[in-house]
Amino acid sequence: MIRQRSADRNKKENNALARKLKQQQIADKSEPRDKRKMARNTGSSSGSTPAASSSGSSAAAAAAAAAAAAAASNAKQKQRSPRFSLSSNLILDKWKTMIGCVCLAIASYFGYLGYLETRVNTPFDHQKMVVHAGLEQPDRYWGSYRPLTYFGMKTRDPHSLVMGLMWYTPSNLGHGGQGIRHWCEQGDKLDSYGWTHHDGRSFGVQEIQDLPFELKTSFVKYPEGKQYGGDWTARISVRNTTRAWDKSISLIWYVALDERTNGHIKYVSDDKSPEPGVYGEAQGLGEFQVRFHAVKGKILHKSYLSTVAPSLAKLKDTLFSHFRAFADKRGNRFIGLPGEIVSQNGLPSSNPEPNFIAIQITAEVDFTLDITYQSTSGFSLGESIPKPPTGRAYQDSLQAKIAQFEQRFEDRFQLKQKGHSPEEVRFARNALSNLLGGIGYFYGSSRVQSVYTKNPVPYWKAPLYTAVPSRSFFPRGFLWDEGFHGLLISAWDIDIELDIICHWFDLLNVEGWIPREQILGVEALAKVPEEFVTQRNSNANPPTFFLTLKKLLTSHRAELSQNGRLATLERLYPRVQAWFNWFNTTQRGEVLGTYLWRGRNATTTRELNPKSLSSGLDDYPRASHPTDKERHLDLRCWIALAAGVMAELSTLLGKDDAKYYETASYLTDNVRLNRLHLAPYSEQYADWGLHTDQVKLKRPPSMAPQQQQRHHHQHYQLPEMQRVTGELPTYQFVDSAFGYVSLFPLLLEQLDHDSPYLTKLLNDLRDPEQLWTNYGLRSLSKRSPLYMQRNTEHDPPYWRGPIWININYLAAKALHHYGKIDGPNAALARQIYAELRDNLVGNILRQYKRSGYLWEQYDDTSGEGKGCNPFTGWTATVVLLMAEQF
Repeated sequence: MIRQRSADRNKKENNALARKLKQQQIADKSEPRDKRKMARNTGSSSGSTPAASSSGSSAAAAAAAAAAAAAASNAKQKQRSPRFSLSSNLILDKWKTMIGCVCLAIASYFGYLGYLETRVNTPFDHQKMVVHAGLEQPDRYWGSYRPLTYFGMKTRDPHSLVMGLMWYTPSNLGHGGQGIRHWCEQGDKLDSYGWTHHDGRSFGVQEIQDLPFELKTSFVKYPEGKQYGGDWTARISVRNTTRAWDKSISLIWYVALDERTNGHIKYVSDDKSPEPGVYGEAQGLGEFQVRFHAVKGKILHKSYLSTVAPSLAKLKDTLFSHFRAFADKRGNRFIGLPGEIVSQNGLPSSNPEPNFIAIQITAEVDFTLDITYQSTSGFSLGESIPKPPTGRAYQDSLQAKIAQFEQRFEDRFQLKQKGHSPEEVRFARNALSNLLGGIGYFYGSSRVQSVYTKNPVPYWKAPLYTAVPSRSFFPRGFLWDEGFHGLLISAWDIDIELDIICHWFDLLNVEGWIPREQILGVEALAKVPEEFVTQRNSNANPPTFFLTLKKLLTSHRAELSQNGRLATLERLYPRVQAWFNWFNTTQRGEVLGTYLWRGRNATTTRELNPKSLSSGLDDYPRASHPTDKERHLDLRCWIALAAGVMAELSTLLGKDDAKYYETASYLTDNVRLNRLHLAPYSEQYADWGLHTDQVKLKRPPSMAPQQQQRHHHQHYQLPEMQRVTGELPTYQFVDSAFGYVSLFPLLLEQLDHDSPYLTKLLNDLRDPEQLWTNYGLRSLSKRSPLYMQRNTEHDPPYWRGPIWININYLAAKALHHYGKIDGPNAALARQIYAELRDNLVGNILRQYKRSGYLWEQYDDTSGEGKGCNPFTGWTATVVLLMAEQF
């Protein structure tokens, strides 16, 4: 009985063991083949039982013993097999986890790189600084916002219809359109051109001397009662000032759509309305018409062109390619336009709608033509639509605008009251008018690059409302110029300046960076060499908008509290904060409290001293061998100024101002400044870096004398001159380059008023052998090894001696500041201020009378205007010098 129960129990255990073995076999199928084979072999050897050879009790006992042994053996196998399988699965899971982590890390890395690539062209946020644009500001909707042209009109709409003037003298028309005036070009060699009156909003008057002719262009806007920005009248008057030769002139007024403008235009002329005109409709204008009215003089012939131009940058080329020779009824031959030619390159266009219509009127001079733009939308059928005035009515409205402008100018600057002559007052009005008349409206995207992008990428498309340095040479926005422009514009019209600032800070990216040069749209792009198009986000530009903000906070604080201007500053604050933080981190040097301009070329062998374009001072001498250990004095002073302005702005807006006051205090501390930037032997402020003065440009040997003789009669281009270093550079103060950079602690008013080093600086700048001239402060001391030296054999000296008005304005402002503080330097500062101001104003006025222009720079030996002209950007700050408004 006991044996039976034992046998039954063994049977049950064997059955249970069989079920578990079956489950194990199923589990083993998921194992690799070699592991399953190992498990089977192990199980076979440990679990085999011999066959029974007898029966009875001995056989039963043997069977029971065998069953017990089998059970024990299988129990061991059961324990071993699961342990082996679990370990294998854990190892496999670990590998899978590791591979997954590696893949995730790789994906995260490349995702992060992609994120870094996109930061350079990602806007700061989705909130715009410009909250009122386009037709929301009807008084500024239309304007002379095409500074690139001698006279052009457009709207503040991203895809505006544009209009403009071209002219030529038939006897001077040359190959390729030479002689046709359209874009402002120095090569046209006009005797002078520029605005004599312009208020930045409602009207302008311009004089153009293109001998033997004098052209006057003007416009007056009439926004009242119209929903699309209103109407305007433009006048073009031509007279012969010598009466020595040409008696006729051809005027061409055109209307054009760019490729993104949603609209259409059509030329019209019929018996009921003999004046030619253009009718059209555009998204930002509704329906409109442009008409031409001869006010004075005799029209010799008229013609027009209605066609497709490839782009706004090709209007002149398109016009010239369609010129034809015609004969009138009397047999007189003339050059004219063929009418309707809707084709491209001689082939029918896929889009038969013209985007360019030009009306040519050739007339005997003296001649006056009025051009009216009339908005015809928003009126019911049969309702009388008011027309913009022409003839005498226009002249009366223009004279009223001129009188208002001149009175406002005197109220703002009080030049007559200060004793300036009528000639000087007229000059100052012209300077302000040219700056305001040079304000443009652009739309497009910059080309930018970061260290994380293999190739340049487009910035986001955006508008820019900005003044320009020069209509002929720099007809686009420049970041560091615009801060100086704002000093004068804010004195005239604070709302125009705030609008300009808002447009610029809408170009701030998520990093806190603004591209320093804005080349927006096809016309602007056509004027820029390819090498200067791409903007790099490691490179800064002097943050001169802090100069403008400081002037707003000091001279215009009462005005800021009116008309919602504080709300504009509230919106501006986080962007200015991000801009400051970008400067304070990306341009920081290796030593606390030091900064350096990025972007200098450390490997160039072409340049005598590698340029620092990002500093705005281009070829001004820095350390001869650029490294990341450099300390740039001017940038430290700019950031100290910025910290002080951030502190004042924070206080005004009720923000946390402590950290900005602390930063400003740290950076303006004269003890720290002297330790980092005061050269101990010369006791002059300077940059510090890897430097030697023993550098020169030398032409490498080109070929052996025998080869030279062989090539004597052949055209052979000599190899370019290369820089040769005469001694190993060492880390030192660059105090052999005393000049504008050395003055920055003075220029930005960061020296203690009783500092002995201020006394020395005043005496040094007054030394004629260093910076002082009878025309202003030269940019580099005559004692400097690089004074008036070319940086390459092709690049004449730029910031190595010539006089620049923006820095001279800062110098006069600083001298005026120190002259008001009682102390050991006050009397000397007042004396130098009076002399410097007289020298600057006197020379700029003389050169304007001599040449008809304000200039980019002035010669330090003769005072003669140099560089490009007209340069009515920061040179126009002469108005503030005359008014003594700092």
